[in-house]
Amino acid sequence: MNQHQATENEYSKLVDIWARSVRQTHDFLKDDDFKTIKSELATYFPHLDVRVWTDDEKIIGFSGVDGTKLEMLFLDPVYIGKGYGKQVVTSLVKENNIQFVDVNEQNYSAKAFYFAMGFEEYSRSEVDDAGSAYPILHLKKSTKEK
Repeated sequence: MNQHQATENEYSKLVDIWARSVRQTHDFLKDDDFKTIKSELATYFPHLDVRVWTDDEKIIGFSGVDGTKLEMLFLDPVYIGKGYGKQVVTSLVKENNIQFVDVNEQNYSAKAFYFAMGFEEYSRSEVDDAGSAYPILHLKKSTKEK
């Protein structure tokens, strides 16, 4: 799998991947909130280290990092469950020293994924960053050997 820095020309493709991924993994998200986030998502990209992950020149998904925090990781739904997410997170931990990630409490598959990747809950918020009633689990990379 390869990666490259996202370009502004790719932003619409990334938003499309986000939308398809979220429709599959965030069934708890209200439609109005989905539309709002979708319309604003690309405005966050310039403030993050956004990487596009590819395999045989096909876009698998993208990640957004700020310092040692993984702010976003979304895979095209056709690639979910095939080991790509594990490869991305493993690479980001190794190359970017990723130590933190937030996950929606209601996103059970993401919680299980990050726990399996060696993250553990250290805090919880009742609302997300936008103040919406989507509880967030704050995770950090465990220092324990697995």
